[in-house]
Amino acid sequence: MQKSPAAGRFAPTALMLGNLVTGCSVLAPAGMLPELSAGLGISIHAAGLLTFGAITLCIGSPLTAWLTSRIERRTLLATTLAVLAFGNLASAFAPDYASLLVIRLVMLAVGALYTPQAAGTAALIVPAERRGSTIAYIFLGWSLAAAVGLPLITFMASRYGWRAAYGGIGALGCISFLLLLLRLPAGLKGTPVDLKTWSAVGRDRTVLLLLAITMLQMSGQFVVFTFMGPLLKKLTGAGPDAIGMVFGIYGLCGFLGVVIATRIVDTWGPYRTSLLFTCLLLAGIAGWALGAGTFVLMAGAVAIWGLGFASTNSMQQVRLVAAAPPLASATVALNTSVLYIGQAVGSAIGGLLFAHELLHPLGFVAVGFVVLALVLVILTRPGPAAAA
Repeated sequence: MQKSPAAGRFAPTALMLGNLVTGCSVLAPAGMLPELSAGLGISIHAAGLLTFGAITLCIGSPLTAWLTSRIERRTLLATTLAVLAFGNLASAFAPDYASLLVIRLVMLAVGALYTPQAAGTAALIVPAERRGSTIAYIFLGWSLAAAVGLPLITFMASRYGWRAAYGGIGALGCISFLLLLLRLPAGLKGTPVDLKTWSAVGRDRTVLLLLAITMLQMSGQFVVFTFMGPLLKKLTGAGPDAIGMVFGIYGLCGFLGVVIATRIVDTWGPYRTSLLFTCLLLAGIAGWALGAGTFVLMAGAVAIWGLGFASTNSMQQVRLVAAAPPLASATVALNTSVLYIGQAVGSAIGGLLFAHELLHPLGFVAVGFVVLALVLVILTRPGPAAAA
């Protein structure tokens, strides 16, 4: 089928906006924990458990990659966005905590496939030499979710309630659904994923180490990130607007980090780019841990942390595709899976420490995870002839 030039030209942007909706859907509870707590009559810790929708994502991502690998991509991705849009709109009308949790689990179980399938689709619509920068560009959607989405979610929830925030995400999902239908070329199909593919992944040491890096990076970040708003309030007395500003700094720097990564990855290579941004991630989280209790120091640390948060993940996707191109459909799906395992592990540890008022140790636990991730990044340094 012949596609229009406009459709092909703007397809990466349509995919990127879908990641914006996915990112807002996943991150939303972190931006409005106090409002969810007050509105549903639950503790901050219990509200933080809404992030455990990540468990369905970590199971759903490889499962849906296998079950849907033969489905045409525009149909698959548009359907996923439709489910995310409907799920967020349904969340706005949830009568109680249990209903909201069930809606979220179902919504994210389907939404699990969007990010890896969007990355895989990028490989089908651009030349090989532009693949790294295009995947990084598509991940700008996650940066925008933190840079624009989270501050807006915090603003809307603090003034109009958490239901309005969910309604806004649902409306954005409807718009993104339409853009994807209009801009993504029809007839795109990836390489089918079968049981032999999973077996090959399990035997590839480099791929397994890269997946471990993703899990450690995300675990470290979500020890703190899930409870960033309440931590800022308890440690510094920050109000909703100040907390929203910190989320904005985080996301804006995340956006800047991905822009820089997109510009340099094709010349620096994925490994050196990944090493740079993992070091920035570690510096930022260490700054948070050491500056805990002083708003200016914590906000400054978040800026450095932000430079690394989305760029490290986009580089992980690029490295996995480069490490084993025939396995890309499976490895990118598994990367998303372990990303959400990391989110769940970090949120659980952070929630336990928060519930016991161990507010300062949270940062140092996060640092430990990221140090381990950095060690593995160094261990996966490619040989002189490799490009991973």
